[in-house]
Amino acid sequence: MKLKPLQDRIVAVKEEAMTQTKSGILLGEAKEKPAYAVVESIGPDVKTVKVGDKIVYKNYSTTDIKVEDADYIIVKEEDVLATL
Repeated sequence: MKLKPLQDRIVAVKEEAMTQTKSGILLGEAKEKPAYAVVESIGPDVKTVKVGDKIVYKNYSTTDIKVEDADYIIVKEEDVLATL
């Protein structure tokens, strides 16, 4: 089953923040970790984000959902802070 977002919503798969760099340096714990996700599908009104983009978003403004053993988030386009 594929989630089809409406209006300006984005469905993405949440990624965990890195705890170690590629060269092996351990990163400290931050009070608020950046929230990253990979975009799976977009609503018809989304203009700046594409499927497959890695996004940084406001962590407190998402809806978490589990479908067929997969964890997704649904976020409004205005709550996406950046793409990587």
